[in-house]
Amino acid sequence: MARLAGVSQATVSLVLADKKNGATISEETRRKVLDAARSLGYVPDPAARRLAAARNNLLGVFSFTATFPTDVEHSYYPFLVGIEKEAAAHGYDLVLFTGSSTGGAGPAGPEALSRVRLADGCLFLGRHAPADDLARLVADGFPAVHLGRRDEPEGLPWVGADYVSASRDVVRHLAELGHRRVLLVREDDEAPASSDRERGFREGLREAGLPQDEAVFRSAAPEVDVTAERLLGWVAEGVTALVVEETDTAGAWRSVLGAAELAALDMPGALSLALLGSPPADLADRPVPTGFDIPRPELGAAAVRLLASLVAGEEGGEPLVGCVLRPGATAGPPPSAAGPGTASPPPASGRGAGPT
Repeated sequence: MARLAGVSQATVSLVLADKKNGATISEETRRKVLDAARSLGYVPDPAARRLAAARNNLLGVFSFTATFPTDVEHSYYPFLVGIEKEAAAHGYDLVLFTGSSTGGAGPAGPEALSRVRLADGCLFLGRHAPADDLARLVADGFPAVHLGRRDEPEGLPWVGADYVSASRDVVRHLAELGHRRVLLVREDDEAPASSDRERGFREGLREAGLPQDEAVFRSAAPEVDVTAERLLGWVAEGVTALVVEETDTAGAWRSVLGAAELAALDMPGALSLALLGSPPADLADRPVPTGFDIPRPELGAAAVRLLASLVAGEEGGEPLVGCVLRPGATAGPPPSAAGPGTASPPPASGRGAGPT
């Protein structure tokens, strides 16, 4: 049927279940699926529908990390706080699935995700998730929500933060301080959260009339590529502010901080820094970075509300959750605009490769 309609199996399941499952399905796509079903003589199985409707008031939580985060210093912990509070408010108990704990950054074997069917529905967390395994759950009509934007699989509902607007606001703040050359440092992958941050960063540059050529530096190993020499090279080329993405490990942010210290750069006198997200708890003794705060408890609660709607057989939808600009202490006017007495950046001792 999916082949005849020219859509995915997940989309067929959502249309035949007569609910959008939190995903956007066009009327044209819905019509194609229904036409294909009629041409094939499809008749829904009422027994299967009754079985699928059985509930036990349990919601699952599954994280695609090596060990499920329960430490209060872990960036996922605030999500769990919001999830627990909202689940209790809806009368659900939580089931923690730890199948990923022995399998690295993904489920331990093909059966790991199938165990989540013990719950009425499941929340999934993680920067990198197996799209094929999730697609099978969605195709079977199992209520599933990913905490964080997902482009794949088709039909998987998600709840996310508005990283585009928040990143644009950070660039606007830097432009208002007088910065005219701003560089984004990010990991070299296609995670939706990273793409959203870069999109907002570029929109901010465009709105402020700042150059976008060579404005993004991507690295698969920032701890190796982001060196003191490279930072000094950027400063010599006229970069006055670095904007760094936040990830689960904060690898890029840690690398930039370490490189800046080795380069003996006066911050923010010689170089301003901004973090697109919240700083890791183990760096709480450092100056509060300019950037934005991710409302993690609110995101966790929103994900539970969406999942509860899907479990109840209702169409659910949650808007993007906004992030709040954090002025911080790591960004100030650029050296040329700061006035007399501002420390100048030291000369470059060796220019690294320019941004790509």
